Amino acid sequence: MSKIAIIGAGLVGRGWSIVFARAGHEVALYDSQAGALEQAPAGIRRTLEELKRNAIVDEPAEKIAARVRPTGDLADALDGAVYVQENVPETVEAKRAIFTALDEAAAPATILASSTSGIAASHFTEDLAHRERCLVSHPLNPPSLIRLVEIVPAPWTDPKVVERTRELLEGTGQTPIVLEREIAGFIVNRLQGALLNEAFALIEDGYVSSDDLDKAVKDGLGARWSFMGPMETIDLNAPGGVRDYMGRYGPLYHEIAQQASARGYSEALLDQVERERQAALPADERDERMAWRDSQLMRMAADKRR
Repeated sequence: MSKIAIIGAGLVGRGWSIVFARAGHEVALYDSQAGALEQAPAGIRRTLEELKRNAIVDEPAEKIAARVRPTGDLADALDGAVYVQENVPETVEAKRAIFTALDEAAAPATILASSTSGIAASHFTEDLAHRERCLVSHPLNPPSLIRLVEIVPAPWTDPKVVERTRELLEGTGQTPIVLEREIAGFIVNRLQGALLNEAFALIEDGYVSSDDLDKAVKDGLGARWSFMGPMETIDLNAPGGVRDYMGRYGPLYHEIAQQASARGYSEALLDQVERERQAALPADERDERMAWRDSQLMRMAADKRR
């Protein structure tokens, strides 16, 4: 299998390492911080052992982990790599600096992809000599459990690079979607942001508590959305399909949209939601709850795999 270079050994970088290693690729995991590299192997092994226990990977955890080689030498990480996945801090300056270094050091045919959650590649690749091989491959965290990846080309990204990236990610078992052009926040964060904006407004205006709002999603909308999207949901929720559904409920949704407005998030609102969340989940129980969340994601991933 091809060599993959992962830039940044934090949580997302370790997740990407697992994605490519479990698909059979040799992975060079680079970080400029020695401490991050020292901690990465143990974290990767722990996650792989959990994946093995949940039947999400077939090979022994040790065999998959052995494909990931930490290195503090960027040139070493890039040597022979066909694809680079960058995971540095989420600022234009940090992205521009690392992509300048990557573009200078990587072979011209090597694809350079960023894990950025919402910064368009055009903001940090415009002046690169080989900008046509740059794009965004935005994962959901953790990528080892949530398979969706948003592929977002810059205006100058070669279509062949987009297709090679899509094929590579599909070959790892991920689920890539390709955006036709750049937009701030891409798709997932725009959808999540729209829901969050409405959720905060409903709480601030006194219609519902944060706890009951969470129930509306996890025990209502989320029950279907865990295995089908909103377009398929409405298609199946009216006898005549999408047009029938929107004929019934479109006027209501239009009225709701007209009532909505961008209002920001006041300190009083954030204080209220924090109080409610801390009452439901004390700070000293957060780590345990996060571990529970990941175990639930593993169960879901195992079920989808079956």
